[in-house]
Amino acid sequence: MRALTLAMRTLLREWRSGEVAVLALALSVAVAALTGVGFLVNRIGQAVDRQASEVLAADLRLESPQPIGAAARNEALRRGLQVTASTGTLSVVFNATANQLTSLRAVESGYPLRGKLLVSTVAFGRGIDARAAPQSGAKPQLLPASGEVWPDSKLLTALGAAVGDQLTIGVRTLRVSRVLISRPDQSSTFTDLAPAALINLADLPATQLLQPGSRASYILMFSGERAAMAAFKLWLKTNKSPSERILDVDETSPQIKSAADRAGRFLSLASLVSVLLCCIAVAMAARRYVRRHLDSVALMKTIGATRRFTLIVSLSQLIVVALFSAALGSLLGFLAQEWLLRALQGLLNADLPVADATPVVVGFITSIAVLAGFALPALWQLSRVPAIRVLRRDIEAPPPQVWIAYTPAVAAVIFLVYWTIRDVTIALWFIAGLTGFLALLALCGTALVALAGRFRSSSGVSWRYGLANLSRRRVDSVVQIVAFGLGLMVLLLLAVVRNNLLTDWRKSLPTDLPNYFFINIPPEQRQSFTEYLTRQGARPTRSLPMIRARMTALNGVAIENLRFEPAAVAGGARRLGERSGDNRSARSAGDEGGMARREQNITWADTLGDDNRIVEGRWWSVAEFGQPLVSVSTEFQAALGLKLGDKLTFDVAGETFVVSVSSVRKVKWDSFQPNFFLVFPPGLLDGTAGTWMTSAYLQRNRAQAIGALVRQFPSVSVFDLDELLTQVRSVVDKAVLAVQSVFLFTLLAGLTVLLAAVQATRDERRYESAMLRTLGASRSTILKSVLAEFTVLGLLSGLLAAAGASVAGYFVAARVLELPARFDPSLWLLGVVGGALLVGTAGWLATRSVVNQSPLLALRSG
Repeated sequence: MRALTLAMRTLLREWRSGEVAVLALALSVAVAALTGVGFLVNRIGQAVDRQASEVLAADLRLESPQPIGAAARNEALRRGLQVTASTGTLSVVFNATANQLTSLRAVESGYPLRGKLLVSTVAFGRGIDARAAPQSGAKPQLLPASGEVWPDSKLLTALGAAVGDQLTIGVRTLRVSRVLISRPDQSSTFTDLAPAALINLADLPATQLLQPGSRASYILMFSGERAAMAAFKLWLKTNKSPSERILDVDETSPQIKSAADRAGRFLSLASLVSVLLCCIAVAMAARRYVRRHLDSVALMKTIGATRRFTLIVSLSQLIVVALFSAALGSLLGFLAQEWLLRALQGLLNADLPVADATPVVVGFITSIAVLAGFALPALWQLSRVPAIRVLRRDIEAPPPQVWIAYTPAVAAVIFLVYWTIRDVTIALWFIAGLTGFLALLALCGTALVALAGRFRSSSGVSWRYGLANLSRRRVDSVVQIVAFGLGLMVLLLLAVVRNNLLTDWRKSLPTDLPNYFFINIPPEQRQSFTEYLTRQGARPTRSLPMIRARMTALNGVAIENLRFEPAAVAGGARRLGERSGDNRSARSAGDEGGMARREQNITWADTLGDDNRIVEGRWWSVAEFGQPLVSVSTEFQAALGLKLGDKLTFDVAGETFVVSVSSVRKVKWDSFQPNFFLVFPPGLLDGTAGTWMTSAYLQRNRAQAIGALVRQFPSVSVFDLDELLTQVRSVVDKAVLAVQSVFLFTLLAGLTVLLAAVQATRDERRYESAMLRTLGASRSTILKSVLAEFTVLGLLSGLLAAAGASVAGYFVAARVLELPARFDPSLWLLGVVGGALLVGTAGWLATRSVVNQSPLLALRSG
């Protein structure tokens, strides 16, 4: 109790000394970075998930070619989830004698659970939300009423019908009440090639379309809170039948998933870097704390204080600082994310949930972990200072054993890295890279300090004194170069990665990105179709042939006799039963999407698109055209556990083709260009009957052009992607603003390191300044020498930081964020010049008060 009482009584005095304030600042910034990002990622992540779920019209879908039993619906309702159902089938729709094959979708009340239906009164008109009142005082109509049908623009145009006309579907006649412009779950994978129509599920039995053997798709849609949906998805995986397929946004919208994943990885990286920078500041502040308290602890021991007593005093003070900093940092993090969410308010389409207390708990754990790892070893050393130091000021506390000095710090770093990244492989690479860079930074810093000392004789008085300080305090100079260099390096690294991230996003979503996809173009009409688009002011992209195929065997074993399980390594599946040839039913684990069993859209091409990158094998040469080869995407490879040389057997329009895997491609799905899981060389499939597809950008006011196109090319299916593009752009806008704002945490953490590094030598500089003033040095000379010393430190640190950021930027961009790595020569200029200016200015501002120190201090200290 005496130790605790003394600790509390002297805490205010310790706060005024400076280093405790730096400790509190560093811990507060670290906690604010983690809690702010935690609150931000949690709340915006839920908003992004909800908006991304609009492409499913739900959070989760269960699809089956057979009617789905009541168990899934009942279980979802028991868990408090929202449920709705829909059924899809193909049918010929008639308007008098005109007819058109149509993709019919029958929906029930509650559809859509996410997103909105856009409707109009004319074909290809501007869509309005179906929930909006059609006119003043009228009641909104959420779905087609019984006896009504909402055909899409292409169907209405092909039939020559208009709102108010009667269409015949099966044996039922329905009235056109609205024109369907878009629905949230309209296919973005081009499986629904026919025009679409929406009817009420209650009218489906009356059409008599569903007879024994009819081909239909039965869908249950679910939505609810994130945790409840995650638990329900696990239940579905365990209890669904083999014919049923679970769909979430990961599979149906790779564009949105890509943007959200990259933003999340960058935010985690930024928060982790902020915390690690603050760890450096804590270590440097603790180091100064120990130096300032050597005499007082020695004096306490002369009057009977034990090592345990002195350690309790110091630990008690730091625990109070840790708790205060954790509370302050959590408050700052909460306020920061609240401010950011207000800025994002115009972009968010969903009410955000109230933040939970998890980030606050993480903040308190982080505060304690950082102090335990980076301040405890210094306090342990302080408690061992001998009492004889009262008489012999040259006696220091014995250094702690290696395991005491470094084990807590290493354990704290490993804990924080894994806690933030939650990926063992990336965490290990991060720690290894950080360790290697610190060691390299220390070696280079030592060499540069020694080299700088050789220029003393050829410089002026101020520069000579500043460079002499570097050599005289060699260890401190190297420590500061490491601290400054690491701080500048991560700032440069995050700046470069952020720029690459934003550049890639903006490049992938330009204003003239294709907003229409055209499928089912007959080969004989391809040329005239492209010419028509060009005359209408459209900008077509590449055209690719397309045909349906079904995989029947893998390495000679029928697909029905194979089952897939996840591999031990990430990203691949393991095939079982290949050698034994057992007849057990395929189990969907590694191949959860059923890629091995479902029909695929395939193509053939002679050149590799800009949005495709070969990661294994090689692209075929002209001499290999017509050879039995195939290039697969990384998703297809991972789902089936493929390797180069595997033999795949396909049924293409009744013909059998056996091909070898020649390459694996990483596809940039968010390019909105025609892309396929499977690509074959030209010449192999020339005898098959396929169609062509392309995409183009067309201004929204060209509705008449689309209508004329549908009439001139009735077999071509038109997909309007404006709504999907709007969703993706909205998600990307959120990610961009979040990335920009969280970067401020890292900048503040870097400035905290500068402050801690400068504060670490403040007492020594004050004494030196007083001595120099006693010996006749002018105030101007001392100011210039301090500025020279920190400018050189900043220049050397910036040089090393630019080198480190260039190397690390390549690996972070290519390996973590999967971005094209770009070399930026301005990085070196920014690192060297910016480091010199930033560190020089910060050092001068923080130590300018030392020149005002009275020379009397030096006399009294002597």
